[in-house]
Amino acid sequence: MNELSNREIICEELMKAAAGDPAVVALCSDSRGSAAMKPFAQAFPKQFFEMGIAEQNLVTAAAGMACCGLKPFVFSPACFLSSRALEQVKVDVAYSCKNVKLIGISGGISYGALGMTHHSTQDIAAVASIPGMRVFLPCDRFETASLMRRLINDELPAYIRVSRQASQNVYEDGFSLPEIGKAVEVCPGTDITLIGCGETVIIARQAAALLAQKGVSARVLDIYSLKPFDEEAVKRAQETGRIITIEEHHRVGGLGSMVAQTVSACRPCLVRSLTLPDEPVIAGKASKVFAYYGLTAQNLCRMATEMVEA
Repeated sequence: MNELSNREIICEELMKAAAGDPAVVALCSDSRGSAAMKPFAQAFPKQFFEMGIAEQNLVTAAAGMACCGLKPFVFSPACFLSSRALEQVKVDVAYSCKNVKLIGISGGISYGALGMTHHSTQDIAAVASIPGMRVFLPCDRFETASLMRRLINDELPAYIRVSRQASQNVYEDGFSLPEIGKAVEVCPGTDITLIGCGETVIIARQAAALLAQKGVSARVLDIYSLKPFDEEAVKRAQETGRIITIEEHHRVGGLGSMVAQTVSACRPCLVRSLTLPDEPVIAGKASKVFAYYGLTAQNLCRMATEMVEA
């Protein structure tokens, strides 16, 4: 079982980069603990900026630093970064095309018991709708590390959502992402395709294993990049005749919407989406919230079986 969260991996990769490049800087909104950035702040005090609980100033200051040639990485809870600072993300970062990487920590329902005020179940729809913004949801420590190494070395804005808890490993040490924006096929299959992003990729893989026991061959796609979106991978998935998407997001404007839009424009096949409902999500431990709304391998396996047997 993996004991390192994706936010800890981000800190590790930034520390490696900052050691050789003083332009790499980190900004937090009174969230260095939640962001797992205390080691960075201690090791590189001149490259760390605490902005306090002021998300709008946080993003604007980072855009200003980017104008001066720095490489800012902004850390704030995803719920606030994608709502309170949305105008600054739109105008100061995306419209101005500044090299600012926005790290939305504790994404989705990671804050669990704190309820709707701290859930970020609309952030993909909000941020992906902004021209010029890229949106990434890495699924485990290895994908996060590979993604960070690529983002550290490019100059385009991006939003990266990670969870609070440690994620189960989908990949193995040495994993390297293909070209940015290209989906990853976790396992092949011919009867149905299960598509996940972020925390739900491991659920899709577990469901595929359950389906294999029933003689159902399930392809699993990891669409860690919601924008740019790999339409070709989704079109190829139509070969299986059935698709189910699963995501830690409301049904409007997320992974399911993007897949359905892509599928409907070419050779339509049956698409179902397993999402959080379009209503205030219940408060509770993240695992219990997932179970309450059926975001589990068992429920995904049930849905897939029904589609294959229909």
